[in-house]
Amino acid sequence: MVIFGSIFLLIVGVLMLCFPDVVYSITESWKSNASSEPSGLYKIHIRIGGIVCSLVGSAGIIANFIL
Repeated sequence: MVIFGSIFLLIVGVLMLCFPDVVYSITESWKSNASSEPSGLYKIHIRIGGIVCSLVGSAGIIANFIL
């Protein structure tokens, strides 16, 4: 079961890293009528979160095969 969570985190992390605009449109765009695109700081924040999710997902996959 841990492997599925790790794969999910890896996929979400890669999507956050590569497509921050899509993440914005899914999670934040419906909250505001004024802004149509994410700020630069938001994109950096989402990409850092994507890196962390990808690393945790990769570590989970590696740990599953080692243990």
